[in-house]
This record gives sequence, C-alpha cells and structure tokens, in this order.
Amino acid sequence: MPITEKNIMNRLYLVSGGLLVLAIAVVVKLVDIQMVKGDEFKELALSKTEKMFTIEPNRGNLYSEDGSLLAASVPKYEIRFDAKTVTEENFQNNVAALSDSLGKMFNRPSSYYRQLFRKARANGNRYKLVARDVDYLDYVRIKQFPLFNLGPYKGGFIETHRVVREYPLGKMAARSIGYERVDENGYYTRVGMDGAFGESYLRGKEGKRLKQKIAKGQWKPVGLDNIVEPEDGLDVVSTIDVNIQDIAHHELLAQLEKYKADHGCVVVMETKTGEIKAISNLGRTSEGKYYEKLNYAIGESHEPGSTFKLMSLVAALEDKVVDTSTVIDTENGRYRIYDGVVKDSRWGGYGKISTAKAFAVSSNTAFAKIINENYKEHPEKFVDRLMNMGLHKKLGLPIIGEGDPVIRYPGDKGWSGISLGWMSHGYEVSLTPMQTLAFYNAIANDGEFVKPQLIKEVREGNKVVKRFEKQVINPSICSEETVKKVQQLMKDVVEKDYGTGHKLYSKNFSMAGKTGTCQKNYVEKDPDRLAYISTFAGYFPADNPRYSCIVIIHEPDKSVGYYGADVSGPVFKSMAQKIHAISPMVDEVEEGQLGDEELDQDFEKYYAAAQKKYNTVPNVKGMSGMDAVSLLENLGIEVEVHGNGKVKKQSIDQGTDIKQVKKIVLELS
Repeated sequence: MPITEKNIMNRLYLVSGGLLVLAIAVVVKLVDIQMVKGDEFKELALSKTEKMFTIEPNRGNLYSEDGSLLAASVPKYEIRFDAKTVTEENFQNNVAALSDSLGKMFNRPSSYYRQLFRKARANGNRYKLVARDVDYLDYVRIKQFPLFNLGPYKGGFIETHRVVREYPLGKMAARSIGYERVDENGYYTRVGMDGAFGESYLRGKEGKRLKQKIAKGQWKPVGLDNIVEPEDGLDVVSTIDVNIQDIAHHELLAQLEKYKADHGCVVVMETKTGEIKAISNLGRTSEGKYYEKLNYAIGESHEPGSTFKLMSLVAALEDKVVDTSTVIDTENGRYRIYDGVVKDSRWGGYGKISTAKAFAVSSNTAFAKIINENYKEHPEKFVDRLMNMGLHKKLGLPIIGEGDPVIRYPGDKGWSGISLGWMSHGYEVSLTPMQTLAFYNAIANDGEFVKPQLIKEVREGNKVVKRFEKQVINPSICSEETVKKVQQLMKDVVEKDYGTGHKLYSKNFSMAGKTGTCQKNYVEKDPDRLAYISTFAGYFPADNPRYSCIVIIHEPDKSVGYYGADVSGPVFKSMAQKIHAISPMVDEVEEGQLGDEELDQDFEKYYAAAQKKYNTVPNVKGMSGMDAVSLLENLGIEVEVHGNGKVKKQSIDQGTDIKQVKKIVLELS
C-alpha cells in the first residue's frame, strides 16, 4: 500500500492520542499520589527511615525486710559518636583530650581512641560505637569529657541505654526472688517474687523514642527528648530476712551434700504474721552440685507422710472419737485393712499405747486404727473435717505455680476401702511444703490460720504506697482445747526420750514438731527402687513460738540415712538455734524503749508507739536499716547510713534529747 500524506497524518494522530492518554494517566496518578494517597505514602517513606522505639523503664527494686537489695534494675549505657555533626575546629581542638580521658577510664592507650575518632571522621560515620555496658556514674563522667560536653549537635555525643536486672545474693534464693522476662513475641515468663509483683508494682510503664535509620541498618535517636517518658516501677519490700535466708541456704546445702539427696527445701515463717523469712530450694545436678533448680516449697505437691498425723489427730480430737489418753493396740506392728497392710517402722509394734504416745513414736498402725475404725461407716465425716480446716484449698500465694493439694472425697476417683487407713498417716493425700507449714504454723499460733506473706510494703522512693497487713484465712481451725493438747504432744516428740525427735532435744532451747518419713517410688518386689522423703515440721521456741519451719529432703542416700529425725531434723535444730541467737531481743525495759514482749511480737507496733512516745533518741540497734531510718526521720532527725542490714551502731546515744540532735549516723551489719 503506497504511503500517502493522509496515512502519515493518521499515524501522527494515533501517536499523539496515545501520548495524550498517557499524559492524562500520569497526571491522574500524580493527583492520586499527592491528594488521595499522599499521607499514606509519606508514612510509608517515614517508616523506612524513622521508627518509634520502646524505652524500657527502670524496674523497681526488690528489697529484703532490712533494706538489703534482692533484685535491682541497673541502667547500662552505650556511648556512640556522630562524626558529621562536629565542626572541624571543635574536632581538632578536643579529640586529643577526649581520647586521653577515655583511655584513662577504660585502661586503653589514648592512641586507640584518637585513631577511632579520626577514622570515624574520615568515613563520615554517624553512629560509631565508643563504649558499651557503661554504668551510670561513668556515663555521667563521659558526658563531661572534652568535645562530648558540647552535646549531641556540636560534640557528636550519642547515648542509648538498656536496663539489666541484677541479683546481689547471686544464686541464693534465686527461685524465690525470681525474675520476669518477655520474649520476642511479647509473652512474659514470671518466676518468684520478681515475676509475681512485676505487672502490679515493679514493671513501670514503657516510654517511646523516635529514631532515624542511617547507614548499615543502624538507628540513631532523633532529637534530645523522648516522645513519651518512661515511668519507673515501684519498689517492693519483701518479708525475707537475709540473715535467716543465709542460715537456711547453707544448712540445707550441707545436709543435701552429706546425704547425697536429690533435692530439698526449707521455709521459715514468722508465727504471728505469716511472713516468710526464708525460703530455700536446692536441686542436684548430674555432677552432684546443688542450685536453686525449682521452687519445690511452693510448687511441689507430694505425699507428706507422718507429718500428716497432726492433721488426722486434730480431726479425731475435734470429733471426740479419741482423746490423748485413749489406748490403742498396735498389735505386732501390722494392721490389715482388706488387702492392704499398714506397717510400723518398729518390728513387733509398740503394744498397747496411748494416743499421745502413738503420736510421739509415730505409730502408723495406731493412727490407721484410730481413723479407719472410727470413720469407716461414715468416711465423709473425716474428710469433711479436713476440708473444714482448709486442707483441700490452695493458699492463694502470689507466686505463680502453687501446687494443688489433694484430699480425696469418698466416691472420687482413687478412693477405696483402704483410703482412710492410708490417709491417716499421710498417703493418698498430697500437700506442698508451704501448705503443710501453714497448718503447723496455725497450731503454733493457737489455732489462727494465717496466709503466708512474701511482701511487706510497696514504696515509691521513701514513701510507702501500700502496706500489706496480716491475712487470716481461718481465725480458728479447731478448738482451744484441741490446740493445747496437740501443742503438748508436739513438745513430747522432742522432749520425751521415746519421741522420734528426741535426738534434737536441748535443755537450753525448746522446740516442738513432728518427724515424717514417707516412701516414694515404692515397688515392693524391687527394694532398690524404694526412695524416701524425710521431713521435720515444727516451731520454736516451744512455749512462746516465734517462728515455724519445715525442712524436706527428697531421696537421701539410704546407705547414709533416711529417717526424718536423722536427715531433716538436724537442719531444723541447727537453724532454730542460730535464728534464735540472731533475733533481736530486749532483756529489760529502759527509758525510751518498749518492752521486749511488744518488740518481739511486732516491730510495726514498736514503730507506731515510738513515734508517739519519744522525746529522746531511741535505741534502734537490731532494727532493720530501712525501718530505723523511717523512725528517726519521722522524729525530725537527719540520718546518714553506712552499710546494709540491721543497725549495729548509732552515733548518738539513746536518751539524748531530740531537740539537741540534728543528725545521726547508723552503721549497719
């Protein structure tokens, strides 16, 4: 077809039309981008270069009752250098002095830092690492070094920080002190007190900081200020006494090593208040070493063995099916219930003995007879009595992972015709060490069942935000008559020459309690698989209990020993005597002091009364540093403190007129 002028024009029109359509499309797209999707694309662009980062707040500190740190948040700073913001004059005039200062601080040659800064300057590095994991005091010093003291815009000084958790006691009480950690998906793992009180008090609120993306995928803070300032967490004062904790840890460790046991735990509780003064949990590694493996005291529910005889006896006395003088025939130390046989540890039994002696010698057959023969027609009465005392309920502790108690009811799965006889001496039931101790503490406390407490108060600086008072679960688990009877029987366990705990007797120091030796992993035809749980639970002093305590040791080496009186009992005795020796006592009432009874029972009453009473300087020796400071400052005295723990010395003598005192120096142990 010949090319004509008309064909050429048609083609030009077609091309022009296409270009016009393309231009219109471009204009429409530009309008859409600028007017319709402009904000969206701006945000997308910014997201590639700017990003909001979370600033972790300083987590609140966790203290022992005397003010010693158990867990503390410590900021660790990272120092970087922006070479592009510094003028040539400022750089040349200050780089040598800056390098000298850094060299002295970090014990490196000054030339190392001069080379670092000059290389960063030559490469235009905007985020050069200078130092990491710098503590706060060194960070403050570095900010004042030459060049850096000009700030971020003139001196190139950049700092970021992270908060790390440190535990001054190391591995001691690690599972009870605990931790709170968050994974990359935002899920929290909470362990011990640090985890239990994290969300409610310790954690604080996160802040926000805008950062800009620079070379090599690094993010540099934008501006001097945070978008949202973080809020530090509150401080928590626990009930733990570091001196008692130290005793508990080392006494338990020594016994575990001696008996090559699998694991064990110790808990010490203040009788009147339920405050936990020490809790130690140690498990064995494959190398034979021990560490805070799991929180056995709170989380491990197991058959308590003969320590449960106290619960059985209280139930029987309350229902008046026996009295302490009732005689039971232990026969030949064997008592058959259907196809099961209850056995005494003493071959041949104990003959005819009273209920009181049956408790002291820990006769399984006697207790199986007492419970089985008096409740077999109506077994629910026995279980109802146990449940009325709250033994089937958790204590409701704040620490995550409290083990479930097991008290079966007739008709439940696992209940059989032999259940009463086995429950009577601590089998077919299950309790955690803390749950067992809480019951024993109730007996020491004249029947008042108090909830174990791990926290005394929450503080914001020196200000008390919340104080935790004693919580009573049951004001009276049984009658006063029953309490007095079993208190005497628990003394007999230690004081009578036939008591299972008589080896623990000391004429200079009274204790009351109950031994327990429970079989575990029992296979009758395979004695090599027979293991034991050795327990001693009780309180001291026997006549005016101040502390209750439980010691449980799992799977001691049978060749060394396994009875509760031999394995756990000595730990209890040694701890009790050492704790009694370090406990603050007042022998007489002096002017400006309260009586020893008030001081011994409740330091809180001491503080409150002291503030109303004192016109002269009080004697604060033996008090925790934290509480001594609170008392003295409330009296208008400036206080200077040296050390941690309890007050060992005070610079102003007791009895000095407060009006003449402006400042007092306390030396803590």
